[in-house]
Amino acid sequence: MRISAQSVCAAIRDDIVAGVLPRGARLAEEQLAQRYGVSRVPVREALRTLESEGFVVSRRHAGACVARPDDREAADLLDIRSLLEPLGAARAAQRRTEAHLKVMRGLVRLGRQRAGQGQEADLRSLGEWFHETVAQATGSPPLAALLVQVRRKITWLYPADPPPRATAVWQERGALVDAITRGDAERARALSVAQVERTRPAPGRREDTVTPDAGGGGDALPGPVPPARKPAVNMARGQS
Repeated sequence: MRISAQSVCAAIRDDIVAGVLPRGARLAEEQLAQRYGVSRVPVREALRTLESEGFVVSRRHAGACVARPDDREAADLLDIRSLLEPLGAARAAQRRTEAHLKVMRGLVRLGRQRAGQGQEADLRSLGEWFHETVAQATGSPPLAALLVQVRRKITWLYPADPPPRATAVWQERGALVDAITRGDAERARALSVAQVERTRPAPGRREDTVTPDAGGGGDALPGPVPPARKPAVNMARGQS
């Protein structure tokens, strides 16, 4: 079965965000094709997409490598997020569907359960899925794409803090879902503003560990890894 360039792009992006492919690492098409079990064609297409998103840069005579954003770009992403996420929450309150609400309620229920039981392994992926669903609920593909891309880049550039407030975080997300359910755009916007400010990384918190410059060439990529899976959400029980 032919694996699409979109799937390869998602796999490479996930590995970049997770730090498996560090900033500055050389991205040789042949090695990536072996790693993901595909031909070089979808890898080449995926690298072009990732370059347009800012995760990859290509240099003449050096090929593609993982991008190394500077401090200004990293700081700008936080400001962009503070503008986009409240807008996204307000749009979601105006345009969400019952299907969106069902997923959001299921994720909040599961997040509260895992946080309350101290099962933190899946909380990050649940949080990412929650925010992706809110983005989709805006009913605007361009806005949703921007919201998801900005969150991915912030996750990539800033280290995750320990989750001592995990239960409170999911309570806040539950309150946001309540506002979106009621169609209260202003309340959803205000809650999002508060959440963004509470989770804003402190100055100097950017993760700066990188590999040697990509021009060095022969670094081997990590071996094949199984794809990540999102935790299951019980969609049969849509009420929280």
